Amino acid sequence: MLLKKYFYRTVSLVLLAFLFCGILFACGNGETETMEKEDVLKNIPGIQGQLPKIGDEIAVITTAQGVIKVMFFPDLIPNGVENFITHAKNGYYDGQNFHRVMQDFMIQGGDPLGTGMGGESIWGKGFMVEFAPELRHYRGALSYARSNALDSQGSQFYIVHGDVVNDDEIAKLRAYGYSVSDEIAEAYKKVGKGVPFLDDNYTVFGQVFEGIDVVDKLAAVQVKMSMSGEMSAPVNIKDVLVKKIEIVKYEG
Repeated sequence: MLLKKYFYRTVSLVLLAFLFCGILFACGNGETETMEKEDVLKNIPGIQGQLPKIGDEIAVITTAQGVIKVMFFPDLIPNGVENFITHAKNGYYDGQNFHRVMQDFMIQGGDPLGTGMGGESIWGKGFMVEFAPELRHYRGALSYARSNALDSQGSQFYIVHGDVVNDDEIAKLRAYGYSVSDEIAEAYKKVGKGVPFLDDNYTVFGQVFEGIDVVDKLAAVQVKMSMSGEMSAPVNIKDVLVKKIEIVKYEG
């Protein structure tokens, strides 16, 4: 459903997405996991790189690989945040799975059918993309998937796993026609990982602030060929299960 247009735009762009030299962080002990939790927001500029305020609503996503905590940006992306939080409070996402997994790119879920073809918004129809210049597809960004139409966002979402962003990758993106300003390029390089080619096309409405090591684990599961012809379908659904998504107040 979502993001497919990117992959089928040209063969070159498909190759580009996989040419990034991804680094999978080790999660073998408590010390490493603590470092990951502390560093996930490191170098992300502006509001996206700040911890939520005490009392803010956050999502606690319990998966087969551990817990991911996400903050939201309701002042910047009101409809997108309302849609996700309402679905989560209603238990819509509980028991689903990440049906599309692409290491060094993203993990995608939110489809009750588990095929990438299902799901709907809380309004029963697609809703429009929302963009904020402060929000980018840095590592750990939470965004909406959609079809080609700008008003086709529903329930499906993805979390950016991200690949290395450096001068060479920025040059490749510009060569393929993506407009990446010097300021944004420097921000991505400082953060180190992300997918800048998705900016201004898909709605970023949240950011992982704890549990990026769990995103790494989910992104690393074994995959097989999907019905759309890409290596993205998890071999074992139990490995990518979303047990529940709870909305709670952040306590620090």
